[in-house]
Order: sequence, then C-alpha cells, then structure tokens
Amino acid sequence: MADKPSRALVLYCNGLALFIGPSHYHLHSLASKASCGFLTLPSAPASESEDDRVVREFAVLMDACEAYTDQRVFGAKLGLTVLESDVLVKNLHSLAEVPADVVVSELLNLLGFKEGKTLETSDYDLVCVHVGNGGRVSGEKNKAVAKDMEYVNALVGDIMKIAQPGSEIGSRLHLSLVMSHGHVPEDDDPNLSVLTTKDEKKSDLLMLFPCQSYTMSGENQREDVRHHFPMLLAQWQHGITRKDMAEVFSFKDSKEHGGNLAIPADRFLHEVAFKLWKAPKYGA
Repeated sequence: MADKPSRALVLYCNGLALFIGPSHYHLHSLASKASCGFLTLPSAPASESEDDRVVREFAVLMDACEAYTDQRVFGAKLGLTVLESDVLVKNLHSLAEVPADVVVSELLNLLGFKEGKTLETSDYDLVCVHVGNGGRVSGEKNKAVAKDMEYVNALVGDIMKIAQPGSEIGSRLHLSLVMSHGHVPEDDDPNLSVLTTKDEKKSDLLMLFPCQSYTMSGENQREDVRHHFPMLLAQWQHGITRKDMAEVFSFKDSKEHGGNLAIPADRFLHEVAFKLWKAPKYGA
C-alpha cells in the first residue's frame, strides 16, 4: 500500500479491443508490467442505437446506470467535469491533432504531476480520457480506427516513460487502460467468453460447481451478465499493483495468465477509488 493516496488516469478506448496488433508495443509492454483482466457488461437492450450504447457502457463503467436515463445531463448528475479537447489543449479541434507527449503532459498537469514532480494539490484526483467511437468498422472508418490505435499506443508509451520506476510520479500515478469491443454480435462467442464451463467428465461434482464471482452482487446472482466480449483491463502503478504472467495485451493472454480475471464493469470505479484512498477495499 502506498504511503500517500494515488491519483488516477483512465484511458477508456471505446470499440478498439479487436484492433490491438503486434505493432502496438507500448500496450503489450504495459500488460507485461500490469495486472490484467476483464470487466463484464450487461447485455445490450433490444434495438439500441450506437450513441445509446456508448453512453450506457460508460455509465456502467462509472456505476451510474440510474443517471444514464437522462443522457444529456449525464456528466453533471455525476459531478463530472467534462473537458473537450480544445479546452485541454487550446485552439485545437481534436487530440489527434496534438503530439501524444503534449497531451500526456496536459493530462498529468490536471492530476498535479508537473515536470516530474508531484504537487501537493491537484485540480483532479481522477481523469478519464475517452478515445474511439466504437461503431461498426468498414471502409474509411478502418483508417480512423488505425489512427486511434496508434494514438493510444503513443499515449501509453509516453505515460510509462514519465512514470517509470524510481520516478516521483511513478509511485503516485495509478494507470488503467480499458478497451471495449464496441458493438458486438448478439450471440455468445466461445472464443471471446470469460465463462468457465463445467467439466462434463466430472458429473458427480456438477452440483458443487460455484457461481463465478462476477455473476454475483453480494449474496444475489446478477440477473443480466454478458459473458462474451468483455472489456480488456490493464492496471499499473509501480510498487502497488501486482504483476501477473500476461506478456501481451490480448483476450487470450489475459484469460490464461491475467491476475484480475473478471469483475463486473460497475465495480471498476470502486477498485480505482480504493487506490485513491476514497473507499474501502471491500464493500466499497
């Protein structure tokens, strides 16, 4: 446990999980140092629009499904400050127009990390950056996705360079990389499912097979859990988060070697709050 509360940076990459490739070196480097796992989501409502899906999944991530019913004031209801890219970096229309190292510097400034030092006070304890529009990909949109992926890769690389082990920032910055699959097929995909199946050869033990923890809420079983296409999660803070055996940032490596396994997406913010000393570990 740290001797001071951390400050958290969350990179939330909407709809980019399927496009992680071998060339995204910094994502894989982060995974090899981080604790990896999954965030499970509920199933999408019937005939949900793409815009509604984007807001709903972010609402789940923020454990704010009640506020989601009125999307236009969603951020205000949660007490979130929404910063457009042209406010973060003056006179520019999108983050993609700005070198990644400049954006990283501005994001860390919001958290009170400046020029390699940790200021006593900061504007925010938690900053969440949204990248990617996450819809169905075809034609020209492939180029946009590729551009988003390269940008996320560069952001992660610059963050890790600044918060490297031994640095003053490294012991205080809690970094979470969250990648969702965006729009997904309605049918389950056994190749991208976190569900652990029962071993039919041991039929005498089937009655003892426990419910997996991500399907439970306290003593009650969750009514709606989507087992397939979970969000990928990597969390890293030098000397604080445990390192697991994952070597690349992928579904397969996270399932086989990740230390976090799967938790419901609506518990993510509570896990982060614990690192910020704003919630107890259990029952947050």
